[in-house]
Amino acid sequence: MPFAHFKVPAGTLGADDKRKLVERTTDLYAEIYGERARATTVVLVDEVPDGGWGVAGDVLTAAMLNGTA
Repeated sequence: MPFAHFKVPAGTLGADDKRKLVERTTDLYAEIYGERARATTVVLVDEVPDGGWGVAGDVLTAAMLNGTA
């Protein structure tokens, strides 16, 4: 069963964006593994609370990612 797990900043993706992630990821797995994979592909979009992650030792916030901080 193909599985993809996306972690995104909370509140930065709308329902349509999440739907696109699920659809396109499923399409990609089906392209790679064949159509048989489509029915068993699982895609998880996990929202991380603001300030709940970092890169290169720096805590990131949604404002920083959006260029408003």
